[in-house]
Amino acid sequence: MPTYDKKTIADLIDGKLEWSALKRIISDHKDADRFDKVVAILQERVPWKEKILLPLAEHLYVVQKGKERIVKAECGYEFGDYRQNWKHKSKVVVRNTPELLEEMYRHWEHSDPGWQEMREFYCPGCYTLLEVEVLPPGYPVNFDFLPDLEGFYREILKKPLPES
Repeated sequence: MPTYDKKTIADLIDGKLEWSALKRIISDHKDADRFDKVVAILQERVPWKEKILLPLAEHLYVVQKGKERIVKAECGYEFGDYRQNWKHKSKVVVRNTPELLEEMYRHWEHSDPGWQEMREFYCPGCYTLLEVEVLPPGYPVNFDFLPDLEGFYREILKKPLPES
C-alpha cells in the first residue's frame, strides 16, 4: 500500500498536483494515516487551538470545544452544535432575478427565477463563500449531512473520538 508524505497531501488539498500525480493518488488505496495527515495539515493552518475532529466542507470543521462539538469556520467563527444546520447562522444572499443570475451564468444557462433561486451562504466572521444551493423559492435550507462522529472514529478510524 502506498504512503504519501505530508507535503504531497498538502499539495493534494491545495490542488497543486499535476494530473499524473493526482490520478495516481486517487487511484491507489488510501494510506492508513491519510485522515490523520489531512487533519494535521488543516490544524496547522487555522488560527485557533480547538481540535479538528472532521473537515466538514472547505473552510468548515467539526471541532471539539470543551465538552461540545461545534462547527467552526477557518476564520474562527463558531456556528454552534454540529448537529444543527450551520447554514441557519450564516449570511445568505438569494439570487432570484434574471439580472442577478446572469452575473453567474450566461442567459441560457440559468434557471427560471420563478422556479428556482440561488442561495449563497457566507461566513459571518470573514464573509468567505461557504456553499451555494439552488432550490425552489420557499424550499427549506438543505441540511447537507449529519456526520456520525462516534461511528466514524470507531468503525473507520478504529480509534476513540478525542474528548476535551
